[in-house]
Amino acid sequence: MRTGNEPTNARSPLRMRLWLSLWGLAWTVFGVTAFAVNGRTGWAVVCGVLLALVLVDLCVVVHRLRQGAHFQPGRSVPPYEPDHGPDGGKGPPPGTP
Repeated sequence: MRTGNEPTNARSPLRMRLWLSLWGLAWTVFGVTAFAVNGRTGWAVVCGVLLALVLVDLCVVVHRLRQGAHFQPGRSVPPYEPDHGPDGGKGPPPGTP
């Protein structure tokens, strides 16, 4: 249920994902090179696949960060009404036969 103060208290996890993606990028590049140098091609391929996933995530995060802030409703927008079920809360109370 929405309380109405989410826009003022909301924090975006995009900066954290950016730093975690950069950390993952460094480790996967290290893994690919270390395993390739030591002749472990299977593990190098696995690290290469992880490297591709990290790069995709990094691109998505950078794209969303560049989009900027999105519309957030102000204080004049009231909280949402709670869900009253499929019949709109007009049926018998729960637990009645």
